[in-house]
Amino acid sequence: MLHPVFVMGTLSAVVAGRPTADCAKPPAFFLAGDSTTAIDGGWGDGLLATLGSSATGLNIGKSGATTASFRAGGYWSNVTQHVKDNVAKFDSYVTISFGHNDQKDTSGISLDQFKANLIAFANEVKDLGGIPLLTTSLTRRAFPSGQDHNATDSLHDQRLAAIEAAEQTGSTVIDLNAASLAYVNAIGKTAAYTYNYGDGTDTTHLNEHGTVVFGRMVSDLIIRAEPCLESYFVPNETLSNAIWNNQPA
Repeated sequence: MLHPVFVMGTLSAVVAGRPTADCAKPPAFFLAGDSTTAIDGGWGDGLLATLGSSATGLNIGKSGATTASFRAGGYWSNVTQHVKDNVAKFDSYVTISFGHNDQKDTSGISLDQFKANLIAFANEVKDLGGIPLLTTSLTRRAFPSGQDHNATDSLHDQRLAAIEAAEQTGSTVIDLNAASLAYVNAIGKTAAYTYNYGDGTDTTHLNEHGTVVFGRMVSDLIIRAEPCLESYFVPNETLSNAIWNNQPA
């Protein structure tokens, strides 16, 4: 059953899943996802940069990936191999974040298939003794004309599918989509565009600073979902306070 957790300021995020217990081992984080997770444009390296010295992680995100192509291309087997290799020594967490490419008409993946693929990923992680974190997609920072505090909720259906997949597998939800959408709406278009990739017109991917900001957002959401992990992250109170008090960071 999902339980909402309300955070500082007006922003809230749903984080739910398995009951919290003491962390038996230090964590390892293996990141599965599309370009919004991957190196160079995603939040993944920003998350890994928040880890302390006793934790570890690897970004296996793949630009352009769908839930189907990530498996077909061998990237998912890379994730599961890392879980197998590390689960004895580390509590092995797998962030699973897809949707940007699955939703495209050219993907050949229906919403039901998308959810089924997420369910399969989560169950496979659990079968290996790992801990899946169903992470809803980073929002796009696309604002309709004249609506500088109302970004388009273009991944709404994919968010709900990920939450349903988590419910059906008893997995933890990291509701990055809700948190990031609320945040960019709060700070507005001009501030949100400072995170844009490349020449500043790419409102999907993140520049270096955006990677830091949204990587911190993910780490904070993970800590709220799994409080025993807090000591394994290096805090940045200034950045966290800005994010959760709806201030440009």
